[in-house]
Amino acid sequence: MDEKTTSKALRLDNQLCFPLYAAARRVVSLYTPYLKPLGLTYTQYIVFLVLWEHDGLTVGELGRRLYLDNGTLTPLLKKLEASGMIERTRDTSDERVVVITLTDAGRALEQKAVEIPLRVGSCLHLDASQAQSLYTILYQLLEG
Repeated sequence: MDEKTTSKALRLDNQLCFPLYAAARRVVSLYTPYLKPLGLTYTQYIVFLVLWEHDGLTVGELGRRLYLDNGTLTPLLKKLEASGMIERTRDTSDERVVVITLTDAGRALEQKAVEIPLRVGSCLHLDASQAQSLYTILYQLLEG
């Protein structure tokens, strides 16, 4: 590549990664005012979203669903366990496997969070068709 081509390739405006990164940060920041009163971070919130749908998952299954590794999940899950929201137990058939289950307090949190998706969605200024298209494209990227 010549110098002019290289400099064009490295322009921030020509990077797909940047608007994805900036948009993700913006969307996550929209959750903060709703999660803070619940004492949750965004990452903790998405853990609860999965567990409210499928309680009793292994750490590995949870990581696959959230695209997070064990090194990220383990400290987060320890903190949620210390706060009384989840329980971590070893699988009786394979002690290497840790199963995550909601406590009563973790289940009760679902009712406090039920309006969050609607509230955040109203801040995004996308119509239903645009939101569905974006959702589809983003999952294509994740699966690729």
